[in-house]
Amino acid sequence: MEEEAAGFMRTLGAGEIAHPGGTLLNHLLRVRALLAAWGARPELRLAGLCHAAYGTDGFPTALLPLGRRAELTAVIGAGAEQLVYDYASCDREATYAGLADDDAVFHDRFTGRTFVPSPSLRRDFAELTAANEIDLVLTNPDVADRWGPGLLRLLTRFRPLLSDSAWKECLTACGSTGSTTSS
Repeated sequence: MEEEAAGFMRTLGAGEIAHPGGTLLNHLLRVRALLAAWGARPELRLAGLCHAAYGTDGFPTALLPLGRRAELTAVIGAGAEQLVYDYASCDREATYAGLADDDAVFHDRFTGRTFVPSPSLRRDFAELTAANEIDLVLTNPDVADRWGPGLLRLLTRFRPLLSDSAWKECLTACGSTGSTTSS
């Protein structure tokens, strides 16, 4: 299924879009690989591979309009697609600060809707965010220099939601650079 998802991202043009550290497709593949290395379940790895399909609050280029969500669902399944939508829809400024709290409020930038996410959604979201941002830090020194300290502060707030493997990678990648990113 991951190969099919990568092929779908390729057909949507991800291999042609510039992104820190190469192309968007390269980034998506690396995010999936980080999640796999951290022991993420297949659904989360698929979401990592497709996380930018609808654009994000930090990377507005959408490969697929929201009206075509069913196409992505057909490739990666409903659960993984919902994670992709949640990641894309997140209003980061309004959501990030309280995400680790039990009563966190998630703000959907597409609809304006707010809701209290389940603990599993908060964990998945934090893990995907860490993989996304860590990849940027590891592949682009300018990103690391500019954003490292802020990213470490963010991921430290997310620590209760992160796997031990993800947290160790956060410390390794951001601890020495001191940087943060927002893609």
